[in-house]
Amino acid sequence: MRFFYGDQMPLRILDEGEFWKHQEAEHTEVIRALVPNLEPQFVQALQAWEQALSRTQAKFVQYIETAVRGGEYLRPEFYKEVLDLVQFALQESEQFILLLNQLGTESEALKHNPTAITVLNHIRRESEYFIGIAQALLYQQ
Repeated sequence: MRFFYGDQMPLRILDEGEFWKHQEAEHTEVIRALVPNLEPQFVQALQAWEQALSRTQAKFVQYIETAVRGGEYLRPEFYKEVLDLVQFALQESEQFILLLNQLGTESEALKHNPTAITVLNHIRRESEYFIGIAQALLYQQ
């Protein structure tokens, strides 16, 4: 499989996925730290998302290790699994953005914190960036 990452595929997309899932998990912590009076339901939702995003990041790490060890001898099934993981990660990021949007519209604590609003918008853009990377790969297939 060759894509805009050339011969480094699937390592490059796996690296991107691992990086962005780590970022999204950290972003849940950033929001909670910036809005100490965040409503309990949102604190709980962010904590659950942190765990889910960390699990996905760990899956990317597992696939990176497989790709590194397998080198040029990776089976076609592995590439399908990589694409499936990227598809899952893309959908996960879309769902995470829905939570960010909900926070922006429903959290009174966040609405009264201009810094948190700015950071929330930045976090949303970063997740959208990953979605763009994932879509570019998936729609080339």
